[in-house]
Amino acid sequence: MCGRYASARKKHELLEEFEVEQDASPDEELQPDYNVAPTKQVYAVLSRVPKEAERAVRQLRVMRWGLVPVWAKDPSIGSRMINARLETVAEKPAFKRAFASRRCLLPADGYFEWMPVEGEKKKKQPFYIHPEDDGVLAMAGLYEFWKDPTRAEDDPLKWLVTCTVITTQAEDDLGHIHDRMPMMIERERWAEWLDPTLTDTGQASRLLVPADAGRLVAYPVSTDVNSVRNNGPHLIEPQEPEEEGALF
Repeated sequence: MCGRYASARKKHELLEEFEVEQDASPDEELQPDYNVAPTKQVYAVLSRVPKEAERAVRQLRVMRWGLVPVWAKDPSIGSRMINARLETVAEKPAFKRAFASRRCLLPADGYFEWMPVEGEKKKKQPFYIHPEDDGVLAMAGLYEFWKDPTRAEDDPLKWLVTCTVITTQAEDDLGHIHDRMPMMIERERWAEWLDPTLTDTGQASRLLVPADAGRLVAYPVSTDVNSVRNNGPHLIEPQEPEEEGALF
């Protein structure tokens, strides 16, 4: 699964990198976060057709990580919906409607996975996995709008916007750390993936192609990342494994 990631780029960098036309959360500027955890606010890139517009507009929007389906009775289910498996995303009730027309990109600098330490049943070594060229990761995601039935229609918190990360089988170079990894969308497929008029889930599925082997690199980092209370660039600095044999 993908349960933690780093997202430290500033908003103006993301607006430029993803060629965003509209800042859909103009009053929200997220701080650099080196320990993004479920239920936190995150940046997402999506395309929507505004009212009385003729075409979709690419937006940058702040939303909460942990998808809340439209049919949910309350938002607590979101904490269990941080990942959507590629193998079942088109059929699972929580995700299939979003997969058909509410796809997004979740920008990241890298993500974390934990590998069991040899000979230590309860210990795991965290690894930071990121592009070798330090470029931005565009993780495949889905988003959803949930209407809170307990709030008044004019309440600005009436609508909750949430998202999830699509995961896939990890490539061989990373599979020894964890068997799952976030699905990445390469730049040449961004426009088609975000297109809200693409509702053919079979065609959308064909856009989900694993990253080229060797594009991502991994190294051990401090166990400080284990706690969501810890944050800062030191969490992605290379560290010696805490136990002998933790690397492989």
